[in-house]
Amino acid sequence: MHSFYFHSFIFFLSPITSKCVRNNMNEYVFMVQARGIQIRENVKNIGAQVLEQVVRGAYSINGTDYSYDFNFSESDAPPTTYLPEGFTYLPSQVCPEKLPSMKGRLEVNMTEISLEEVERFSLEREPSMAPGGFWKPTDCLPRWKVAILVPFRNRHEHLPILLRHLVPVLQKQRLQFAFYVIEQGGTEPFNRAMLFNVGFKEAMKDLDWDCLIFHDVDHLMENDRNYYGCTDMPRHFAVKLDKYSYMLPYNEFFGGVSGLMVKQFKKINGFPNAFWGWGGEDDDLWNRVQFANYTVSRPQGDQGRYMSIPHHHRGEAQFLGRYTLLRHSKERQKVDGLNNLNYFPLVSRSPLFTNITVSLSRKLAPIADY
Repeated sequence: MHSFYFHSFIFFLSPITSKCVRNNMNEYVFMVQARGIQIRENVKNIGAQVLEQVVRGAYSINGTDYSYDFNFSESDAPPTTYLPEGFTYLPSQVCPEKLPSMKGRLEVNMTEISLEEVERFSLEREPSMAPGGFWKPTDCLPRWKVAILVPFRNRHEHLPILLRHLVPVLQKQRLQFAFYVIEQGGTEPFNRAMLFNVGFKEAMKDLDWDCLIFHDVDHLMENDRNYYGCTDMPRHFAVKLDKYSYMLPYNEFFGGVSGLMVKQFKKINGFPNAFWGWGGEDDDLWNRVQFANYTVSRPQGDQGRYMSIPHHHRGEAQFLGRYTLLRHSKERQKVDGLNNLNYFPLVSRSPLFTNITVSLSRKLAPIADY
């Protein structure tokens, strides 16, 4: 569409509609840019292959190729040392972080399955799981105790897929863990950040967890060497998402799957509670982490790859006021978070997770003037 006609079209829309169009256009523009970068990388790789053939042809001596380094790919870098197959350790020893069971690339299965089937399969394979999804290894002492917090509403087909995929990975990583599914009731717009705050407070009633993983229900890791232990926190795990052409949308991106130590989460006063609708709360969390002088780490190479289960934010609108709130992140951090949160949960234990259902409203997180 020609620029003049597009801006004229935007002018005649209502303010809310025009903002939605702009937001959708911004996302579209990023996807076009990402696709362009991906094409450029493909062309570069093709050029590298042509160069390789030319050099090999020029320097082939008596049928033996000339020794030349053609390592152009980040993912082809020498792998970090993992323990060899057959490595043994004692139940009295702390579990290693780089186990032979962690093979790297995973097969991602997005086929829909019932929760009952996943529960039955998981318990047959690992009967030691306790109600609420609590598990810890018995062949070594868990290095980390990790609570996985999953915000949730009306995504019943996605949760079993996530559990089927992620539970075996965490067991292979020999972590002590439990899943907390924080489900929002009521009619208010979805508030991912407040759900995480509720999940944190409820999880800490169960166990003295070392760290927390904030995990969207539709994100499936592609590499089991993306270690969910508490090393190098704060940590952003979902660095390369398929819907963003496996590129980081922007350097401050902190969404999808991220993690903090318990003491870090308390220090930054948790997530903000004022983000109603989707978008912005992960940027505010990034700001809070920076204000606390923490440095965010990320997995290297292809370890941070994720696939996203397709969906369309059914019934959940973008939060159009997020930019105004983000401009005041620092002032709001002291008054909006764990310290102003009130809620009334309904807690139940399923075989693979603890469900925390809450009806949220703005009056449950009053904010004093700042």
